[in-house]
Amino acid sequence: MFQVIRSAERHFADFGWLQTRWHFSFDEYYDPENVRWGALRVFNDDVIQPGQGFSPHPHRDMEIVTYVLEGALEHQDSLGNRGVIHAGEVQVMSAGTGINHSEFNHSRESPLHLLQLWVMPRTRGLKPRWEQRQFTEADRSGKLLPVVSSGDLPGTMSIDQDAAIYLSSLKAGQEEIHRGRPERKAYLFVISGGVTVNVEPLAAGDQARIADEPELRLRASEDAELILLDLPA
Repeated sequence: MFQVIRSAERHFADFGWLQTRWHFSFDEYYDPENVRWGALRVFNDDVIQPGQGFSPHPHRDMEIVTYVLEGALEHQDSLGNRGVIHAGEVQVMSAGTGINHSEFNHSRESPLHLLQLWVMPRTRGLKPRWEQRQFTEADRSGKLLPVVSSGDLPGTMSIDQDAAIYLSSLKAGQEEIHRGRPERKAYLFVISGGVTVNVEPLAAGDQARIADEPELRLRASEDAELILLDLPA
């Protein structure tokens, strides 16, 4: 199975302080045919205006991954963690038994652009935790760089799910191959540029939901930034 959803087909909402594209049912947007893809429950593409953000709010039993594309995100939570996540950094927050946090654009001059993903955990009621790490363009250049996994991939931050998240920065003409496992799903989002996945062309903002494909051949038709998830079905 190979389903492509074009950028313009995503649900768009404009709250003034926040312009967002929700890839799955979220908040006021509900589509019973678009609730999740495997263990991936949320994929939000957010632009937050200067000095604005999400006031303290609770989460539980969810693995929340945030990837900052432009600007800087200020984070504070009920575990006592406080920090600023800059472009290229990835944050993992395991909500477990419960955590409250706030997220704000650290800048009062420039917009903040981020992706936030929610992955359903294998186990409920775990101890909450938080971490962040920088991944440079050089780290992900010309490769599929694993940044999050269940803990089985070296150099990754861990979540409680048999899933892996990869980042990639490909120059035009570069090609990478991702080999899947039986009864797995993949989720690909083109952050910028363009790629061909097997024979399907994808542009910036496009997503592909893929199942039971033994191999994904990713070839950049122009300089491109990608995020790829390998997920349990």
